[in-house]
Amino acid sequence: MLASVLLQRLAPYKAHVLAIVLLQVVQTGAALLLPTFNAKIVDDGLVAGNSEVILRLGGWMMVLTVIQVLAAVLAGYLGAVVAMKIGRGLRRDLFEKIHSLPDQDIAAFGPASLVVRSTNDVLQLQNITVLVFSMLVAAPVMGIGGVILAVEQDVALSWIVFAIIPVLTIIMLFIVRKLVPLYREGQGLVDRINSVLREQIMGTAVIRAFVRQPFEMKRFETANDALTNNNLRSARIVAAMLPLVMIVVNLSSAGVVWLGGHRIVAGTMQLGALTAFIAYIMQILLAIMMAMYVLSTAPRAAVSAERVTEVLNTLSEQVVPGSDAGAVGVRVPRSKGLHFHNVSFAYPGAEARVVEGISFHAAPGTTTAVIGSTGSGKSTIVSLVPRLLEASSGSISLDGQDIATMPLGALRSSLAVVPQEAWLFRGTIAENLRISLPSASDSQLWYALEMSQAADFVAGLPEGLETTLSQGGASLSGGQRQRLCIARAMLRPASVYLFDDSFSALDSVTEARLKTVLESELRDAAVIIVAQRVNTVVSADQILVIDEGRLVASGTHDQLLGSSETYREIVASQLETEETS
Repeated sequence: MLASVLLQRLAPYKAHVLAIVLLQVVQTGAALLLPTFNAKIVDDGLVAGNSEVILRLGGWMMVLTVIQVLAAVLAGYLGAVVAMKIGRGLRRDLFEKIHSLPDQDIAAFGPASLVVRSTNDVLQLQNITVLVFSMLVAAPVMGIGGVILAVEQDVALSWIVFAIIPVLTIIMLFIVRKLVPLYREGQGLVDRINSVLREQIMGTAVIRAFVRQPFEMKRFETANDALTNNNLRSARIVAAMLPLVMIVVNLSSAGVVWLGGHRIVAGTMQLGALTAFIAYIMQILLAIMMAMYVLSTAPRAAVSAERVTEVLNTLSEQVVPGSDAGAVGVRVPRSKGLHFHNVSFAYPGAEARVVEGISFHAAPGTTTAVIGSTGSGKSTIVSLVPRLLEASSGSISLDGQDIATMPLGALRSSLAVVPQEAWLFRGTIAENLRISLPSASDSQLWYALEMSQAADFVAGLPEGLETTLSQGGASLSGGQRQRLCIARAMLRPASVYLFDDSFSALDSVTEARLKTVLESELRDAAVIIVAQRVNTVVSADQILVIDEGRLVASGTHDQLLGSSETYREIVASQLETEETS
């Protein structure tokens, strides 16, 4: 998996890769020639007392050293550039992919895991790319070249080279085999600690309110200790690699000196050849150590490659950009409305269905309200319309066309959605409103704010539309956030407007005014309102009563009071609550 990911990502940078390989060959070749020159200086210069040879060969060694340094610097620079570009491309592709995934897939991966995959896992792939260019490319050239030149210096001692290579290979394979499962477990633990930390930061107000700091600290320590222990186990294995390699290196060096000394005394080997042979032994061992270091790091990168590829290969929604045309106050022509035909939905792998057998028609110019107990599936019904969730069975049609066959961009450009969570982004109020209609003018923004009953409080802010909001709109009240989200949706001309429990933070007077605006301004569109309060749905043209994922009754408020026991229970419970309060 790691090799295929790197090869795929390196394809656009073939020229860079070729240049890096050539530069590494040049710098490694220069390093390999230095011991040979040094041997000639010892034998033909120092021993023979020939200073001309020493100066001439010393000059060539300086030239080779300069070439080696320049080639190494250029290769390192190009390798870093390519690695950073690969990381940038992976992060971009992951970002685009995540935003194209259905909600159930995002929930399956988990936000914390997706963040880690887009940052830490990509960083691991960047690091392995740098190591491949800086070490793994040079290692084979240095190892093979070192073996050839060592044999050229003295054939009799060459058996030591061929003896240590299998030993080091066995050590390397043993370490890599131990590291792979630890690194795979470690990346999962990074996901876990990120999830816990993210949850605790976002829920800090609740934690403080209920004095849960000791419990949450213990929960974080548990996740932190698990990650620490995993890292310690893998670090011990990696740390054991160097002593094992150095034992082999030192024993082989001692063997070369001992056997080479006897050969020099016997006159069958020159002193310069022995120094060159020792140098080549060290270069061979250095090449093996570089390869071992890269391969000991590769398991972590391989796990990261699997995790990144898992996201990139997930089937995504086919988004086609929608139109940005339209103006506030100019609504789309009357359509055939929205039809649900025996629609059911269940999360992948779940036995029970969230909603089952839902059928209704939301006609243009009418308001359809969805009411039911918490967890009955109301929000799921709304999420099925823009295909944030995909229906498991049945069909949904908009203007007579099955939404499953519509380009996703075209579908969503026909809808305006106010989600259950009133989420605002960091930026100005104007920027938040223009999310639904980027070409909207300031006058259009103010018109949408007036419809959503938000114009007064926005006008009262020191900078008006240019007031900067914090992430999530935390500086605003719940009702203010809801009204801005409603304005954002109403700014957009659409065939269907979806309000998912969007009036819960509004007072009764503001809600009444807003519903009056909806009836007059959205008279050519179908409006679907999910609500908990009976007061919100009482004036709807049709009310859908949902109980445990099923549509148990539908009709107007008066009709349901006479025909639906479930609806009467909802009404009675709310009236009782109001009387008690």
